[in-house]
Amino acid sequence: MRTIAIEEHWNSDGIREALDRLEGTQRDESIAFNAMGSNQARLQDIGLGRIEAMDAAGIDISILSVVTPATQALPATEAVALARDANDEATDAVRAHPDRFRAFATLPTSDPQAAAAELERCATHLGHVGAMVHGRSGSRPLDDPAYDDLLATAARLHQPIFIHPQIPSNELRDAAYRGLDPLTDLGLATFGWGWHMEAGLSALRLILRGTFDRHPELQLVLGHWGEMLLFWMDRVDSLSHVAKHLERRVSDYIKTNIHITSSGMLHERLLRHALDFTSADRVLFSTDYPFHQPDAAAVAHFFDAIPNAADRAKIASGNAETLFRLA
Repeated sequence: MRTIAIEEHWNSDGIREALDRLEGTQRDESIAFNAMGSNQARLQDIGLGRIEAMDAAGIDISILSVVTPATQALPATEAVALARDANDEATDAVRAHPDRFRAFATLPTSDPQAAAAELERCATHLGHVGAMVHGRSGSRPLDDPAYDDLLATAARLHQPIFIHPQIPSNELRDAAYRGLDPLTDLGLATFGWGWHMEAGLSALRLILRGTFDRHPELQLVLGHWGEMLLFWMDRVDSLSHVAKHLERRVSDYIKTNIHITSSGMLHERLLRHALDFTSADRVLFSTDYPFHQPDAAAVAHFFDAIPNAADRAKIASGNAETLFRLA
């Protein structure tokens, strides 16, 4: 059975150095996780070392994506140049190992029109299979009308948008995530809670903004088993009673325009819960490399927990092949 992992991170030297130079409130503190242990070396390797790690996990194809916050914390001019360079570098890796890699576009969303143009370049000239974005840029959320051209481009070119978590704004962190100790504050704002609230809210706001009524072909991907949306499906669906401008119920958009991936959380109970609220056709596999590095036994155990062989094949690779047009 072929296995495709769709949330497998890397980083370019240029983006890493630019993020390291940011100071004060402009700095994204979550980049500290990228340098922990062997993460930085693994993030920089999109060659043979990466392929060895894939082999150890039993993964046939990885879709490469620049690690959070990519270029989204950077000024527009710098973001545009560094995103372009990163996309070219990812393309070189894919061309060197076409049987093992594909890539998501990195987009300079601090310049919405440049982001749309870069997505078009990546889709039509570089062969990228989608894009990864990290929610808001500065204080501007992804559902801001300024991004409608970007979303229209993604829908027209059949480029799925993966909404990856990003740390909450400093204003929100002051209000809700600080006041403990610095390390706990950071964990609460990122992997413990804040990252996932931010990503799920970003997708929910796109629904409520009517994005999928304007662009019904647009497809999103959410990691970490749906960034809380599936777990709160009944409650968010109650928004349908007040969002009278929408053509369908909120839950309908979640089931038809959003795909869910595991992000290395290979727990049978999470898989069962996801399948209670969406179909096996909408579930994808990912390891969130290098932050999770499951071995082949752990990956096989996860797939063995899927009782239906057809569903198992879909989640392992079939859904990714269809969504990202990999066949």
